[in-house]
Amino acid sequence: MNPIPHVAHDMSILSLVLNASLLVQAVMALLLMLSLFSWTYIFRKSFALRSAQTQTEKFERDFWAGGDLAALYQSAANNRHQTGALERIFESGMREYLKARDKSVHDRGALLDAARRAMRASYQREMDSLESHLPFLASVGSVSPYIGLFGTVWGIMNAFRGLSNVQQATLAAVAPGIAEALVATAIGLFAAIPAVVAYNRYATEIDRLANRFESFMEEFSNILQRQTH
Repeated sequence: MNPIPHVAHDMSILSLVLNASLLVQAVMALLLMLSLFSWTYIFRKSFALRSAQTQTEKFERDFWAGGDLAALYQSAANNRHQTGALERIFESGMREYLKARDKSVHDRGALLDAARRAMRASYQREMDSLESHLPFLASVGSVSPYIGLFGTVWGIMNAFRGLSNVQQATLAAVAPGIAEALVATAIGLFAAIPAVVAYNRYATEIDRLANRFESFMEEFSNILQRQTH
């Protein structure tokens, strides 16, 4: 009996990707693209949240230092494009309060309601900005493993279909095809895991900022109420 010839296969990652079927390669390319966008948003969101936290802490120190509200408002209005989220919320509420007061609105409830509505609208805009791209990270984290699994299943199907054309099936014959297919799952996990970790971390940080914003709005409303009285 003649020995079964041994066929050497290049099992490097690059070789497995290049030798995969077109559909599996398309799946890998899609996953790599999703991973690239995901990492871009991860870094951008990290810088944005770090800046928001720093600006929030700075404004809270200035506000609770007991300075003049009119001076704080003027500073926020003059530097609107450089202020943080909390300072913009304060500026919008103070602006509406002063507008209503200048119109000789004597109803104390109307004065406070105008300030609260303005702050709530500004709060929603700031939260929309902070939460931007988070749904994308959540989608990448939940969908990428299934996209990779689809590429893996398709690649394994092709590997076993190729066995029908050989007289004697061996592990060496099917191993490269299975390895090519499993690379798709690995890339899917590579795209999904950082997105899930980043989403959970950033969602928690945004919730903390939202709580600080809401607490400030309540406390500032109380200050305006005392001033109105």
